[in-house]
Amino acid sequence: MKRLWVGSVWVSFCLASGARAEPPQPYGPLPSARQLRWHETELFSLIHFGLNTYTDREWGYGNEDPALFNPKAPDANQVVSTLKKAGMNGVILVAKHHDGFCLWPTKTTPHNITKSPWRGGQGDLVREYADAAKKHGLRFGLYCSPWDRNSAAYGTPDYLPLYQAQLRELLANYGTLFEVWFDGANGGDGYYGGARERRNIDRFTYYDWPATWGLVRQLQPSACIFGDVGPDCRWVGNETGYAAEDSWATFTPKGKTDVARPANGDSLNHLEAQAGHRGGAAWIPAECDFPLRKGWFWHPNEDATVRPPAKLMDIYFNSVGKGGCMNVGVAPDRDGFVCEADVRALEAFGNVLRTLFDLNYAAGATVEASQVRAWADKPGQPHPYAPENVRDADRYSYWATDDGVTNATLTLTLPAVAEFNVVRLRENIQLGHRVDSFAVDVWTAGDWQTYAAGQSIGACRLLRGPKVKTDRVRLRITAAAACPCISDFGLFATPPALEPHP
Repeated sequence: MKRLWVGSVWVSFCLASGARAEPPQPYGPLPSARQLRWHETELFSLIHFGLNTYTDREWGYGNEDPALFNPKAPDANQVVSTLKKAGMNGVILVAKHHDGFCLWPTKTTPHNITKSPWRGGQGDLVREYADAAKKHGLRFGLYCSPWDRNSAAYGTPDYLPLYQAQLRELLANYGTLFEVWFDGANGGDGYYGGARERRNIDRFTYYDWPATWGLVRQLQPSACIFGDVGPDCRWVGNETGYAAEDSWATFTPKGKTDVARPANGDSLNHLEAQAGHRGGAAWIPAECDFPLRKGWFWHPNEDATVRPPAKLMDIYFNSVGKGGCMNVGVAPDRDGFVCEADVRALEAFGNVLRTLFDLNYAAGATVEASQVRAWADKPGQPHPYAPENVRDADRYSYWATDDGVTNATLTLTLPAVAEFNVVRLRENIQLGHRVDSFAVDVWTAGDWQTYAAGQSIGACRLLRGPKVKTDRVRLRITAAAACPCISDFGLFATPPALEPHP
């Protein structure tokens, strides 16, 4: 065992003669390149704006007159810039909801925006949102409801080619998408071209999900597909935005026979999605969606239901802070703007979020590891697995131990005593979910005291507690399925805006 001072870091390592810098082998299911980008996005919004905005309904019946859609001066830039100020990194537009009204000039149905007086029938709201997202530097995504309560063809074999044609239009004409969204609302009563009846379908087979998702893969290969249980990211199983205390990005979809299989639209175990499965068959992380207001669409009497910044932060800690992504439903009003009550809440949330992560007390710390992966020293090259890698802003630089070392500690010694109450941990998820349990200790009154503990780390784990003052903090990896690969160990303090007032 040797001990060496590297920069501002003590490292301990064993190095056999002729040892080479062999990277750790990946463990278990791994995220694809598109899923890594999705994890990096972390926070985005789902926009509901359409005929329901004018009828004061959540689900339109399908017989609504397109002429109702006539906002005075909708401004996608106002909406997207508000999201940007709220800390959002992406926006998904509901291009068609269950009422079947299409917000782009589709060739598949007359029930579309060209029959609206808005912009003289020449408008394309999808184009305006795609352009606004590009202008403000947000990633763009789309949702096109499989259920169509307007279409006379729905429930018959003629509908699927029509629906797939709608997807082709959206996937081919609005730039690069980061996510394509599908939900579980399928079949029921509707207008259906005047039939005014109930039509039930087998949602597991009717949409031919392998072929329908195949269009996304063909036309938008970098887009993640969201569904109840994947195939790229899963619904967290509720509309409150909360993942489980320990949430795993791995998940095993199960079909009607309860047999594990790849996600293909027939899975029934979405109720298990809040926590996921340790050792699951596929990397299908949780997307935590919820509306900013009571409803997904704007309603004139719901200003009082807007979630305050403190609530949004709590959801953030229980979504992004549990290794998933946070998807906030934002609803423009009848003029096409994010209304004042929503703007206040979103911008205040964004300010708190930026303030929280503005100062990382661990950035200037010295770092000591109980063990560091062996590496054949090469002059002028940094140690690829050095403990100090946990202090940088790179999600994929990391500290690692030798194979077989699954219990290890990482100790931060701060330049001065600091007061904090938020700990951020990340694994290099390019190498999979590796840690099974951990604890964070603080040095208090001459001894180590456990501050927080958990099981899953994954893409991000945020731990909150009472504010504590110390200059030494320790991460203990108490169990791991493979040698730990920790990419981040950060310390932060919640800003005064989140502190309880006397």
